[in-house]
Amino acid sequence: MKKILLFVFITIFSYAESTFSNPQPTFDEPRKVAIQLYDSDLKKVNHNLSTIYNILKEYPEESLKVVVISYGNGVRALKKDYDKATLTRINSLMEYDVEFIVCKNTMETMKWTKDDFIDGVSYVQAGIVELIERQVAGYVGIIAY
Repeated sequence: MKKILLFVFITIFSYAESTFSNPQPTFDEPRKVAIQLYDSDLKKVNHNLSTIYNILKEYPEESLKVVVISYGNGVRALKKDYDKATLTRINSLMEYDVEFIVCKNTMETMKWTKDDFIDGVSYVQAGIVELIERQVAGYVGIIAY
C-alpha cells in the first residue's frame, strides 16, 4: 500500500506545472525579476544561483528577464578570484541572458577595478539605486538569502 501511495504522489507531482497570473508572460511582456546580491558567503551565493535556475526552469523561454544587482559585500562574488565552481555557474547563467551588475561605489571603496571582475558583468554607480529604479520599471525585487 505504501508503494502505491508513493507511486501516486510521484506521478502527480512529476506532472505539476506552475500556473501564471494574467497577463501571461510573453516575449513582449516578460516577467522581470531583480535579485539583490549583497552577501558573498559562498553558501548564500550558491543558494541565490539555485533560485535563479529554478525561476528559469519554470518560465517559457524568452518570457523572463532576470537581473542580479550586487552591492556591498556581494560584489566580491563577481570577482575573478572568487570560488571557481561558483563563477562557472554565474557564467552559465549569463548564457541564459541573466544580467549581473556590479556597484561602482563598492568597487571604489574597496579600490577594485573592472579588471578584477569576470567578463560580461555591467556596472552602475550605485547598486541599491539600480535596484530601486528596476523596481520602478516593473521588476519584482527579490531578497534571496
